[in-house]
Parts: sequence; structure tokens; C-alpha cells
Amino acid sequence: KRVLAEIAADMRKSQPMRRLLQGDVGSGKTIVAMQAALVAIENGYQAVLMAPTEILATQHYLSARKLLGDAISPRTGRPYRVTLLTGSLDDAAKREARGRIYRGESELAIGTHALIEEKVDFDNLGLVIVDEQHRFGVQQRFRLMKKPGADGRPSEPDVLVMTATPIPRTLALTLYGDLETSVIDELPPGRT
Repeated sequence: KRVLAEIAADMRKSQPMRRLLQGDVGSGKTIVAMQAALVAIENGYQAVLMAPTEILATQHYLSARKLLGDAISPRTGRPYRVTLLTGSLDDAAKREARGRIYRGESELAIGTHALIEEKVDFDNLGLVIVDEQHRFGVQQRFRLMKKPGADGRPSEPDVLVMTATPIPRTLALTLYGDLETSVIDELPPGRT
């Protein structure tokens, strides 16, 4: 709740959020990221979650579908639409996924490096979530942040970077000097 409050406060600001979310495996980073995505979606924006591997991207996609399966958006009155885009999809599936993302028919796009290809454009990107940031280059993160919107201009979305790697505050400032830091330092009930 504390970390989500920090993220929501950043998302309310006029300048784009740049935040590192750090927590052990199983601490709840993905749930916090999904809640941040819902904040963006309910304010009329698209959200994207980029993971370093197809397995992890697929896990995030299945989790999002499970979490949002029966949920109805108060803003639109319809179910949330989630799209998976990975390199292993066949060409027709990739074209269809890119089309849904571009037309705004998908509020949440989840995938791998396939999301930063030049062919992928967003309708109204408001939040970029990068899982395991250290597995991506700075240029890759930058390309996703600068994806053009429907008007052709680069967007300036909020950015949430997640890592399970414990990084001391001084090292975090060196590696991610442009990012504020949030730490989930406790586990959900029942987790060891």
C-alpha cells in the first residue's frame, strides 16, 4: 500500500514518473505494477509491461488475464483488454496484436523486446513498466519510452522499473540516478 501510494503520487504530477520498484521474488511487485497500470488505464491511457523473456512475458500476461478476467472498467463499462506481443508469435498474430495496440483496442500490452520494434505504435501510451530492467539496455528502455502516439509525436509516459535484485541505495543512485526508489521490504502474509 505504501509503495502504491508513492507510485500514484508520482503519476499525479505533471512531469513523468521515473521510479524503481525493488522487492524480493514473491513480494508483490507484479500486483503493484498491475494496480499502477489500472490507474493509467482508468485515466484514459494505455499501459505496457516489457519482460526480458517470453516465458516471463507469458506469465505476466496470464496473471493479468486472471486478475482482470471478470473486472469491468468503471470508465468504459467493458472488460479490460490485454494483448500479448512476443517474437515467437506468427506474423498474422503479431500484425493483429500490433493493430489492437495502435488502435487503442488494448489497454494493456505485455511482451518482450518485440514491443520496441519500429512497427509497434501506441494510441495513447501513459505507463511503461519494465521488469528486470538490468536485462535490458538503456537504449531499449528509451525506445519504449519514446514510442509515438496516434498523433505521431513521441509520448512521455510514466516509467516504472521493477527488479528483484537487492540494490543498496547508494548503488541504486549510481545505476539509476534518474529514478526515485520504492522498496517492498516485507512479504505478503503466509510467504516466507
